[in-house]
This record gives sequence, C-alpha cells and structure tokens, in this order.
Amino acid sequence: MKYKIKYKFELDEFQKQAIKAVEKNHSVIVSTPTGTGKTVIAEHVMTKCLYEDKKVIYTAPIKAISNQKFREFKVAFPGKVGIITGDVSINPFASLLIMTTEIFRNRILENKNSFYDHSWIIFDEIHYLDDIERGTVWEESLIFMPSHIRFIGLSATIPNVDELASWLRTIHTHPIEVIKKNNRSVPLHFYFQCSGKITSELKIVKKLGYSRRKNIYYKHDYNQHHRFVRNSINIGKGAPKNSPIPLIHHLIKADHLPCIYFSFSRKHCEYLAKRVLSINLINLKEQNNVQEIYDNICNKLGVSESERKLELRELVSKGIAYHHAGIHPMLKEVIEQLFYAKYIKIIFTTETFALGINMPAKSVVIDELKKKYGKFYKMLKIRDFYQMAGRSGRRGIDDKGFVYIRINPEELSFRQINDIFSGKLEPITSRFNASYATILNLYETYGENFLNIFSLSFYHFLEKKQLNSYQFNQIKSKLKILKQLDYIRGKKLTTKGHFAKKTYGYELILTELYKSGILEKLSVKELGILCLAIVFEPKPKSKQPKLSHKLKHIKAETNKIIQYIHNIEKIYGTNTMSKKPFFDLSFSLIDWMNNKPFEEIIEKTDLDEGEIIRYYRMSIQILREILDTPVSIKLKENISKSINLINYGAIDAENQLKNISNIEL
Repeated sequence: MKYKIKYKFELDEFQKQAIKAVEKNHSVIVSTPTGTGKTVIAEHVMTKCLYEDKKVIYTAPIKAISNQKFREFKVAFPGKVGIITGDVSINPFASLLIMTTEIFRNRILENKNSFYDHSWIIFDEIHYLDDIERGTVWEESLIFMPSHIRFIGLSATIPNVDELASWLRTIHTHPIEVIKKNNRSVPLHFYFQCSGKITSELKIVKKLGYSRRKNIYYKHDYNQHHRFVRNSINIGKGAPKNSPIPLIHHLIKADHLPCIYFSFSRKHCEYLAKRVLSINLINLKEQNNVQEIYDNICNKLGVSESERKLELRELVSKGIAYHHAGIHPMLKEVIEQLFYAKYIKIIFTTETFALGINMPAKSVVIDELKKKYGKFYKMLKIRDFYQMAGRSGRRGIDDKGFVYIRINPEELSFRQINDIFSGKLEPITSRFNASYATILNLYETYGENFLNIFSLSFYHFLEKKQLNSYQFNQIKSKLKILKQLDYIRGKKLTTKGHFAKKTYGYELILTELYKSGILEKLSVKELGILCLAIVFEPKPKSKQPKLSHKLKHIKAETNKIIQYIHNIEKIYGTNTMSKKPFFDLSFSLIDWMNNKPFEEIIEKTDLDEGEIIRYYRMSIQILREILDTPVSIKLKENISKSINLINYGAIDAENQLKNISNIEL
C-alpha cells in the first residue's frame, strides 16, 4: 500500500481492523464510544479513493457537521473537495463530495446511475437511522445504495449493531464487517451536584437528595416568558441551593476547563451564560486578543451589529459563550472557532453540539436528565446521555474526561438516576416511513412490484412479519392516495406524479397548487411567500398577523387545498397528515425582499435570527426543487427571480461558507 496517513498517536486495534477490512473492499460498520477516533477510518477511505483516482461521498446528519467537514477536508485534500446540501453547492463534481443524507437518498431514487463513478460512501452518525423524523432517509439510502458502492457506517455505541449488520447482509451481496470497541481511549469520570454538594458517589447523592423531603425553589428568569430556573433546596433554614455558580468555581479550581455545559433550552443557555458573567475565565492578554479576533471575524463574515452580537462580545471577553440554533449561523461559526482556539473556556449549549461537531473539551456538564422528546418531557435516553458525556476528554490532549450531572431530587427519582448508569443502551430501531415522493420514484422504476421492497426494510427484518404490518399498510394507503389524486394512472406517473416526485416533504400541497394553476398566477414575491408559508411552523399560541387582501386570497386557496388533502388522508388512514401552510412570516419576507436591514426583520417577529434564516433557506430549497419539475419556462423564470430576491446577505449560505473557509485565527 503506497498511501499512508501519519498520525500523532498509535492507531487503536479497532482502527487497524477497520482499515484492514476497507483494504479487502468490505463495507464496515464501526460502533465505538464517542471520542474514540472513528474519523481516522473515514480519512483512510478518502485517502485510498483519491490515491486510486476514485470518488468518495461523505454524508452527515446536520448541515453544521457538513460545513465543518468541508473546511477540514479542504485543508487535508486541497482541490479535491466539494459540498452539496439544500443550501450550498460548491464544486459539485469533486472527487470527495460532502452531502446531506437526504441529497444522497434523493439522487439514488431519481436515478440509480447517479453515482456510477463513486466507490465509497461514509455515513457519519449512522445511528441516526433511529431518528423518528429523519431516520427513514438513512434506511432508504442503505436499501437503495448502488451495488458497486461500499460503505463505512460510523456510530456511537449501538447495542444491536450485529443485528443491523445481519439485516444489511440480507439486502447486499458483498461482505459487511462489524468493528466494535466498548471502552474509550480517554476514560470518563462522573460527578454529581446535588443540594449544593459535589460528589462522585451515587450513595452520597442518595443521602443528600433522597433521605428527606425536598422543596423546589423557583427563581423567575430575567424575562417573564422565559422558563423557570429550578434549584433543589432542602427544607430548613440556611440549606444550600443547587446553583450552577459553585459548580463553575469547582471546574476552575479543579482545572477542568474548557467545559461544554449542556442545557435543553435555548433561553436557559443564555440565562446561565449571563449568570456567570461575573467570573473571568481568561487573562487580560487573552481578553484583548479575543475581542480583536471576535470583531475581525464578525467583520469578515459580514455579521451586522445587533443586540446579540454585542451581548456575545461581552461574554466572549470573559471566556464565556452560549450556542444554539436560534443564533445567527455566522455568529455560531465565530463562537465555534473561538472555542476550538481555546479562547472560550465554558460554552452553554443545546444537545446538537454533541452531535459530531469537533469541539473537544476537558469536561462536560449536563444540566438536567430530562428533555423533550416530541411533545413530552422524558428521561434522557442513555444513548443521548453518553453522546453528550463523550464530548469530554480529548484524545491526545487529556488523559481523563470529566462529566458533571446536576441533580434535582424533585424532578427525578433516585432509581431514574441509577438507571442511566446501570441500564442498557437503547437498540436502534427502524423508522421506515416512505414519503409520497419516495413511493412515486420507486413506482416509476418497479411499478406495482415496488411494494415488495418493503420486505427489504429494517422494520420487516426486526419484526419478522409477513407483508401485512402497520408500516406496510401505511405505504399501501399512500399509494391509494396517489392514485386517487391522479398522480398515478394506468400504472404510470402522470404530470402531477412527475412534479411530486421531485418535491420531498411537501409533495401533495405543492403539486395541487401547481395543478390548480395557482403557482403560475403568483408574482415573483408571492412565490417566495407561499413557499415560506409551506415550510413555516409557528410557535404555540403565536399571534396571527393581519394579511393584505391578496395574501388573504392566497391563504384561503391554499387552506382549501390542504383541507381537501387532509380529507383524503383521513379516509385512507395515514398516520401523518400533510403539513398545513402558515403565513405568519409573510411581511417579514416582503421586507427582506425589499432590501430592509436584517435587524429590522428580527425586530418585527418573536423568532430568533437563526430560526428566521433557517426558514428563509428552507423556502429557497423548495423553490429550487420546483425548478427541477416539469413546469413552464415562465414559472421557472419567476422562481429564479424569487430565489435571487431572498438569497443574499445573511441568507446566502454558500457565500458564507466560502468566507468562513478562508478565515484563519
């Protein structure tokens, strides 16, 4: 083997085994704890492919990981890297192509020969197959992956990884190896904060928090609509609060910084960061440097003045920051770069920071052991707990990682806490739930026989059922709906069917709007407003805006169509209804398309800037998908104009990624 990668450390046995399997042209699933060095295997595959003049794909579950890997791999493989997401397309024919799993799935469904010249695909965080909303995308990608492509599946520990591999061996003819490692290279040490005390022993937690009754002490946040901050407090005079401030002081004294502090509420992340503002975590020289760097990066990335930018500047000057999806994407990039450069010593962040983003820390704090899953608050999944805990302890830097769990006895039983450490990791399950677009693409290729493809699913493998299960009946119901709505006629796709197969997620509403002639009648700006309404999801009890006469008419027409769709879906008993459009952000988008400053846009809504940007970008993605459908030239021209009116400044993800890639601290 003539190609080699030099590492600063000796490869672990699991890494050697995986590389050996790759050299035999076998697919590999790697299941190891977070932070053990799985990326080494991905880099080997990339080096192998590029050396042999072959192409390789890297997929990630979230765009933040895709963007970070694009920047990393550009340095490692200059001139060889491209990226395609819903927001970005840079060097799309590159030998090493980074893309979202959705893009890969869509392309192989639409054209099986799309990746004829690609040899390998890397599925980072392959356990995302278990994600309720998006897991089916991973499952479909694995089922329909071209037979000549080999894959690497990288994952945190999967207890039923052998079961997953057994399923894959039933649908692919090439060898698939499983590589497992159960222990971390950097061991974790666990601590608990309970009733104002910090201990490493659960029996002391039991004594502190569960030997007598407790009360809850509620302290209202600085703004009335923010969450309550809960602190356990013993009954009795002078009993200690379970405040995070003493914990921060403990981290400083124990030299356990930098630290990632996980909280499941955006507002609580901000609240906590402001609470520790009185603590200075960096010296005077670092303060001066970080303020200058912060200002320079913000200027280069075009981050305009805002209350949040100034607020974060003050925090950063003390070595503190917060990070969540509501922040302007460019500000998040600034924070990530400063944390990676060790200027930020503690970052308060939501759990998405635990998912693959390479931001190592010496310690992790988990603020609570319950979070919202769907509509309900539940105990943290053991898998999610270790995903976050695994961000502590940096290989090659630390010999230990430290995990602190804050305990509120009023919200948790002692048994629930104990179960986190004594319970078994949850196995991954199937979330197979083929969309209307998936069904249409498969029907075009296989006709009525496409129903047999359900037998290839992980769900069918796990349940060992005949083709009469609930999931299978849901697919049959969707097929009946597509026929009822004339997307399929005479065992062939109609014009409506060809339109819908390109518009994943919003197939029925967009297709019915197209067929009714409404899309053709809309102005350039109205097209953008409609697509924004289709993707937007308002907060509960949000105030309804007053609309213009024309927008009221458009809303009435779309509501009439979605009600018609819902009626049919109810008749055929589908488990999920097509999303209803919401026009709440219409005037904000009009202002943006009229070149109003982004600061004004933010002030007129109750959404964070990150949410506004995400919804605007989602509307652009829908417009781009319509461009690839059989619509008139005039409509395509109007759609292109609409995209151009939206996709500039803070919304232009591609230009921002290019700018970020050129920045060095």
